[in-house]
Amino acid sequence: MAQRATDLPAIEAEIERIRSLGLDALRARWRSMFGAMPPMALTKDLIARMMIYRIQEEAFGGLDRSTRKLLDGMAQGEKPGTDVRRRLKAGTVLVREYQGERHTVTVVADGFVWQGTTYGSLSTIARAITGTAWGGPRFFGLRSANSKQEDQEPDEPTAKPKQAGRVGTSRGRRRDRISEVQA
Repeated sequence: MAQRATDLPAIEAEIERIRSLGLDALRARWRSMFGAMPPMALTKDLIARMMIYRIQEEAFGGLDRSTRKLLDGMAQGEKPGTDVRRRLKAGTVLVREYQGERHTVTVVADGFVWQGTTYGSLSTIARAITGTAWGGPRFFGLRSANSKQEDQEPDEPTAKPKQAGRVGTSRGRRRDRISEVQA
């Protein structure tokens, strides 16, 4: 937000004046500032802090959009830092070693490139590598094991793989069972 023209000494003096007011004077000042009486449950300290914040907000601007979104989410019970829809920038390289083989995926504007083919989701790549239904973000370490399944990305590839025979097959060593037969 653009900073407004401010008179810092006047703002500091107003803040000190609010801090020195008693509870009744604070409530009267609140009414003139907000147009209604403050909730009765608010303490003197909280009333003063909220009024001081409003003065600073009017002078310097409020919170940016992303901060308001974060605070709204926290008020609804979301935990900060658990945003499962991470935005990876084009050029980011994801590396995962699986069964002794290193797999490198590069993020591009329209998806993810693995072995020269562009895919629409990491989940499709993870399935091709493992042969099982892994979630791509989890497989590549972008999400923890306890994340919500409903937030997973669509699994549609944007291009068919060039090596169709290798996609969806197990890439690990085949383990043959050997059983002993006693005569």
